[in-house]
Amino acid sequence: MDLIPSKLFNFSEACAIREKLRREGQKVVLTNGCFDVLHVGHIFSLENAKQLGDSLWIALNSDASVKSLKGNKRPIFTEKMRAYMLSAMAVVDGIFIFNGSRLNDEILHFQPDIYAKSGDYTLAKLDPSERQALEAIGATIHFLPFVEGFSTTSIVGKF
Repeated sequence: MDLIPSKLFNFSEACAIREKLRREGQKVVLTNGCFDVLHVGHIFSLENAKQLGDSLWIALNSDASVKSLKGNKRPIFTEKMRAYMLSAMAVVDGIFIFNGSRLNDEILHFQPDIYAKSGDYTLAKLDPSERQALEAIGATIHFLPFVEGFSTTSIVGKF
């Protein structure tokens, strides 16, 4: 069976949709991550991120990106499987996959109004190149409430 993530777009398509949303006056929220094993902390963060604007988009790390960040045993699920699971969530409006370890180029082209990160991040912990890109486009940076005790690394480590 071929999984078809209904909300997955290539980056050009995502940027075109984002531009349409801008013309309609909608506020676009962008978050990013590996979402390797979807868990309570992810869902809580995504629900909170959606409340910040009209449309929630996820920049999903590619399989190669996850492997470079997390090691050879990751990702657990392929990028297509992860996109499929995220597409099933009502709060998610769109997804695009990115290959790098940093999101600065995608931020500059996608131009979200709001950038949301989990509450385990702070302005000081945010990657400097991503922060610079967000400041260059005038995006608001918002740190979401953090649910303690949930991380993919800790979940995977139990097995």
